[in-house]
Amino acid sequence: MSETKKIRLFGTDGVRGVANTEPMSSETALRLGRAVAHVFRRSPRRHKILIGKDTRVSGYMLETAMASGICSMGVDVLLVGPMPTPGIAFLTRSLRADAGVVISASHNPFQDNGIKFFASDGFKLPDAVEHEIEDLVFADSIDHLRPTASEIGKAFRIDDALGRYNVFVKNCFPRHLTVDGMKIVVDAANGAGYRVAPEVLEELGARVDTLACEPDGENINRGCGATHPEHLQARVRELGADVGVALDGDADRCILVDERGELVDGDQVLGIAARELKCNGQLAKDTVVATVMSNLGLEVALRELGIALRRTPVGDRYVVEEMVRGGFNLGGEQSGHVLFLDHNTTGDGLITALAILAILADTGRPLSELARVMTRYPQLLINVPIRERRDLSGEPRVVAAIEEVEHALGDRGRVLVRPSGTEALMRVMVEGQHDGDVRRHAEAVAQVLREVAG
Repeated sequence: MSETKKIRLFGTDGVRGVANTEPMSSETALRLGRAVAHVFRRSPRRHKILIGKDTRVSGYMLETAMASGICSMGVDVLLVGPMPTPGIAFLTRSLRADAGVVISASHNPFQDNGIKFFASDGFKLPDAVEHEIEDLVFADSIDHLRPTASEIGKAFRIDDALGRYNVFVKNCFPRHLTVDGMKIVVDAANGAGYRVAPEVLEELGARVDTLACEPDGENINRGCGATHPEHLQARVRELGADVGVALDGDADRCILVDERGELVDGDQVLGIAARELKCNGQLAKDTVVATVMSNLGLEVALRELGIALRRTPVGDRYVVEEMVRGGFNLGGEQSGHVLFLDHNTTGDGLITALAILAILADTGRPLSELARVMTRYPQLLINVPIRERRDLSGEPRVVAAIEEVEHALGDRGRVLVRPSGTEALMRVMVEGQHDGDVRRHAEAVAQVLREVAG
């Protein structure tokens, strides 16, 4: 692989692709293991890197290859098996590993897989470090580094890893509160949270019913979890449950279902949590961080509570970066990635669920009532195909169309025009108070884009 690389290896959330094809092959995983071991082996002491994965059948193949590459560079490996991504972030810090590796493709179907990394502090790697690792994968500059004999790394399985994470998560729940008797349905997407999520909730006193908690290596995210909550909604209604909790494949995001079977998404969770934290004087700088895709209704609701909203590009890593830079402790995405930086360094579906359950227990109010903290504004997204990937949002006619819509909407609406990060598309998103106006404005901007794109 010493030839000049044609593509970027890392995307916005690590390396991802169809398992057993490039870049998600054993060969590239081994080279990634060697590269990350070299980058984090900066002193003569013995080093260790932790590896965890979700429940995909391809995880065995990639885990073995990564471990082989790391050990071949004289660095030890700590294997924790199937583990939520936030659990790997926690254990990387707790076990004082030099880095953590997550083998998961999150909410993608089982045939895909991915590899992402955490630094020793539990935060995802900055771009500069990812670029350094990427350069080493495609070059031959470390091929000659071959420790031998006792200098070769060893691999150790951490048998109590899940128990450690279980205790950590439970300690995030206020000790003076309980969920005794609360009926909760858990949908773990047949993913990494299939054991720990029901265990934690049962040990806190809840009566737990489970969905999609029987992974077979191929059923992860298949018609279940945070991206397919329909079965969870039906089960909550059927059982008369108090709450439904839907995780995604690596359990770093959480979508909730109220007692009526209605969805409560990441924006509503942010609103509920922000109001509670502010009332208790615990919301850092009275600010919440969210992406440009969060509903305008959240921004309006927060403003009325005296809370500022800072927006970032789409992606939880950008939310985290802004939170760390600004010293904020609450942020997240509409998709259910919610970050409570007072507890963990990345989105944590279980901690998110427990934060809302604590508010339910403390207030005695049903989730449907708490979710009314915000009124969702009608939102429409239109994808406009273009000839090649480029940003047309700065074209004069497009700028004029955007300004016209912004003037018409005033402070009760929003328009966002941006290029797709992966396809030859321009995305038009319009929010407003009335469906008809939203559709008319979105179509007007989309039509101008079509004309400009030819």
